[in-house]
This record gives sequence, structure tokens and C-alpha cells, in this order.
Amino acid sequence: MPLTQVAVLGECVADAFTTGSRERGELTLRVLPGGGPANTAVALARLGTRTRFLGRISHDAFGALFRAHLDASGVDLTGCVPAAEPSTLAVATLDDAGQAGYTFHAEGSADWQWSAAELSADRVGDAVCLHTGSLALVRDPGAEHVENLLAALPETVTVSIDPNVRAALVDPAVYRARMPRWCARADIVKLSDDDLEHIHPGEPAEQVCDAWHAAGVRLVVITRGPRGALVSLDGTRAHLPAPATEVVDTVGAGDAFTAGLLHHLGAADLLGGRLKSLSPDQAAEAAAFGSRVAALTCSVAGANPPWAGDLTALRAGR
Repeated sequence: MPLTQVAVLGECVADAFTTGSRERGELTLRVLPGGGPANTAVALARLGTRTRFLGRISHDAFGALFRAHLDASGVDLTGCVPAAEPSTLAVATLDDAGQAGYTFHAEGSADWQWSAAELSADRVGDAVCLHTGSLALVRDPGAEHVENLLAALPETVTVSIDPNVRAALVDPAVYRARMPRWCARADIVKLSDDDLEHIHPGEPAEQVCDAWHAAGVRLVVITRGPRGALVSLDGTRAHLPAPATEVVDTVGAGDAFTAGLLHHLGAADLLGGRLKSLSPDQAAEAAAFGSRVAALTCSVAGANPPWAGDLTALRAGR
């Protein structure tokens, strides 16, 4: 497998889940390391891709948790910035289907405070692909510097974006207004059907894909939970079924899908540049691999993506 490196830029979030009973007038929280970009970095590294994380990680207790989790998964943290600001906290509640809803405590937190000096192009290192998205692309003051970095990257670096809409924190109109310029620089846009409904409510997915292709992005992948995924490469589309799995919860599933997609493309030596040699069949194969990684993530609690050996065991029927 080519020894390519993928850089992931974005936030770490402390995901707090309620546990136990409220009968005694208290609420117990179980805190797990999360945040869409950090989850993707962990999943990529566990699959065997050399992964460099670019984040502002706090000195607080949650920051120590993030560093330990990323490091234990094999993520390169030399691109991170030690931050004085507090970590972002999200209190999660799960519905009967395992879908998570979040209440964010994010004002003034470390993740969004990027400066131009901190986010120079050399922080990406020798990565052939930069993946970013989620709140890092829309939360000020850092969002402008993230976009400036994308614009400054050479054409030899593949750009992947997952908007991962958080409508409770940011008006979806912000994503809608910015998507055309993100697509002008991105080579891959991956999002969920919920994200799509926030950004373009009521519009057919195929119509939106075509508009984004016209803006410049080659590959659009829309995940649809139990309905599988839609893969659109320059308008050539494939509908993929979802792998069968027993869902514990869906926390981190979309992030794991992105990691599987990028890992598979990197293993095929297709990352680096504007994906000019990517075929529709190759795009569908990469998305199918991403679906398998996401399914395994759904089968366990929290954002705990599989290691490469877990997929080997799955193929062997163990």
C-alpha cells in the first residue's frame, strides 16, 4: 500500500453521555473523546493510513483525553497547537434508533481560535490530502483562516470536505452560502442526507450534486443511513446498499465512513491532486469500503472506529 499521508484539520469535542438514574437529583455524565474531524483522524490511523491531525488542543482535562486517544490510535500530533482556551463540550442524547442529538458548549473554546500564523500551509506537512469540515469551517474567528489555507494549498493536494451541519449552533444558511466556494476548491464532498436537507431543504439530491459538480467538485458522496449511500462522480451516479449491522448507536459513523473512503482511495494511489484518474467504479468501491467501516462503528457504543484487523476478521467471517 502506498505510504501516503492524510492531514485532518478541525475540532476535538468532549462528547458527554448521560448515564445512570436522575432519581437522586443528580446527573452523571460519561465523557468520551469526539469531534467529527478528530474521529476521522482516529479512524484513518486505525485503518493504516499515516494521519496527521491539525487541531488546537486545550491544556484542560479534556485536552489530555483527546491527546491520549489520538496518540493511542497512531495519529501524528506534531501539527497540533497547544491552546490556553477550554475544550468544546457536547452533551449528547440518544433516541430509540441510536441517533445522537447534541447540546454544545462551544463559546470561546480552543477549536475555533486559529490565527493566520498558526495555520500556515507548512502545517499540512507532506500530506497528499487534507480533510476538513464540520464546525471548523464555519465558526469564527478561525473559519476564515481555514478557508485561506484551502486556497493556498497546491493543486497536488486533494481537498476533502464534510460540512457536518450543526444547525443548533450555526444557521444552515451559512453552509448554503459557502458551499459553492467550498466546492470550487474541494475534490471530495461527503455529507449525510440530514446535512443535505439542512443545506438544500426539499431539493432532489441529484440536482444538488449536479450544481456542486458545476461549482468544481468531482466526487460527491451522500450517506443515507440504512438506505446506503449515493455516489456521484461528475454526474455519473451509483446507489450503494448499506451493510447489514446491529446498530448500538450512530455516533461517529459518518466520520468513520469518510475515513474508510479516503483510506481506500489512498491505498489505490488515487489521492494527490484533483482525482483526474478516478473512475466511477473506483469511487463506488471506495464508498462501499467506507460503508463497511461505518457499519462496524455503529455496532459499538460511541465513536470507536475499527482497526484494520477488525475488517480482516469481518471478511474472514470471524
